[in-house]
Amino acid sequence: MPAHDRFKRPPVAPRPHRSEVPAAPAPDDLLPGRKPVRELLAAHPATVDDVLLRQGLRGPDADAIVAACREAGVRFKFVPAADLDRLYPGNHQGVLARLAAGELATVADVLDAARNAPLPVALALDRVQDPGNVGTLARTLFALGGGGIILPRHEGARLGPGAAKAAAGTLSRMPVAKAANLSRALDEALDAGFAVVGAAGEEGAQNVFAATPDFPLVLVLGNEEEGLRQGIRKRCQALFRIPQARPLDSMNVAQAGAIILGRLAAVRFPAD
Repeated sequence: MPAHDRFKRPPVAPRPHRSEVPAAPAPDDLLPGRKPVRELLAAHPATVDDVLLRQGLRGPDADAIVAACREAGVRFKFVPAADLDRLYPGNHQGVLARLAAGELATVADVLDAARNAPLPVALALDRVQDPGNVGTLARTLFALGGGGIILPRHEGARLGPGAAKAAAGTLSRMPVAKAANLSRALDEALDAGFAVVGAAGEEGAQNVFAATPDFPLVLVLGNEEEGLRQGIRKRCQALFRIPQARPLDSMNVAQAGAIILGRLAAVRFPAD
């Protein structure tokens, strides 16, 4: 079975009963209602990006949803009722599940797919929070033959409609994992024999156009404003920088990632 087939989204999630939420349809990436969310977490937790609960919500249903999130490793948070009403103006019962663009994988799935990909590279995104950037990076990685993406469960971008639109369908065609701890995910990659390389702008980093990286490889891209966190940087065996012919304060992370991925592809597939 092709690797991407294992990560196709399962059948449409169970919808709320008429008595639980109003007839008004929810957006494709939202599932309202206590019972429907509990059922989805029990049956297909890998399709859930996160769960929002109304502040002050108490009772057996709320406790069961929180417990299911913890067991499945799905992030959840309590938010003001107005936030839930803004996302879904119907009777959400104080609970909304926001769905991912594709079924989420494990870190091991991503590494396995990357090792066997035409371009044996996985992306790790440290606090990259713009869904459009994540989707654009997914599109570039897929086109060049890369293996998959690892994001942190917290402080990572949502994988909803914005990411899906920018990815043009590629988020559901390769494994994407949300790691509880990105540093430990990079340790897992190192233990599996991957090189871990970070993108940085300082002069001490290697010129990416002169670098000859080893494969398989995890390329780590950081937040545009703050770059890589120190704990993530410590896991990187090398840092790559993009030399600039003209001064520019910063480069969009999706643009920078595309340039570095292009260089990696040129090393992997040298011209005849």
